[in-house]
Amino acid sequence: MNRREFITLLGGTAAAWPLAARAQQAAMPVIGFLNSESPGPLAQFVSVFHRGLNETGYVEGKNVIIEYRWARGQYDRLREMAADFVLRRVAVIVATGASPSLLAARSATREIPTVLIAGEPMQDGIVVSFNRPGRNATGVSLFTDVLSAKRLELVRELISNAAVIALLVDPNSKESVIEASEVQEAAHAIGQRIIVSKAGSEPDLVSAFAGTPAALLIAGSPFFTKRRDQLVALAAQYAVPTVYEWREFATAGGLLSYGPSLTDAYRQVGVYAARILNGEKPADLPVQQPTKFELAINLKTAKALDLDVPQTLLARADEVIE
Repeated sequence: MNRREFITLLGGTAAAWPLAARAQQAAMPVIGFLNSESPGPLAQFVSVFHRGLNETGYVEGKNVIIEYRWARGQYDRLREMAADFVLRRVAVIVATGASPSLLAARSATREIPTVLIAGEPMQDGIVVSFNRPGRNATGVSLFTDVLSAKRLELVRELISNAAVIALLVDPNSKESVIEASEVQEAAHAIGQRIIVSKAGSEPDLVSAFAGTPAALLIAGSPFFTKRRDQLVALAAQYAVPTVYEWREFATAGGLLSYGPSLTDAYRQVGVYAARILNGEKPADLPVQQPTKFELAINLKTAKALDLDVPQTLLARADEVIE
């Protein structure tokens, strides 16, 4: 090979490098991340989702691309967002947040693998069974409604003389309505009187606390989760001992919370998304059920309410906030 041929070959190889790099980047799989809420409050969970991906060898920007779509509480946008993922032919859809996210993903495609966080995916018709989902979706079921009886038990242990306990329910949330039924059934079995208050709007929230019940249970609902700080502030303003679903309420100043670990759920979703990218089918990946439940007690709030938290309860707490 003479000098001129060598220079020509070298130049052609150099010109091909950028094209090869672009082709490699284009070949990276894309995950469509769909959520019904806003990114700010969920930043910690997105980070944990990344950790789950990393555990199985995927790093955003290195060998996987993630397209984020946040509905910011505007649920009517979710179907359009999910449809956009189908048009982009993403490799996996991750649907988290409220039930509308899951239903939007389900209505958009029955082919693209979908990993979700759900209350009860069988009731929504998203999976056939927990062990063998059988369709294009799998993920984590939080089973939040079946924990209602446990939260009622915790309220009674905390305030043993509460003749009447109120339950705040979002009538627009199917999960919240199911939980109300669970609580009422559990209360009836032990002879506890329950008053159900409905709140689907801002003014309804104030009315629920203004009645000043002896204790208040907050049912699970995206509407309530989005108004975490407002609910905690109202409980303090009206001096109502209140029990919540998620640990984040207690860390924000709520009295007590008991529920599944959302951190663990988002990590598992990341692991499942990575396993699907590696070739596994969602139909063969069992829906995971919670294995970690968090009891958080805010002693500072208990003191402000002039409540003595039983030592037996403190001993069982996963987190005591002082």
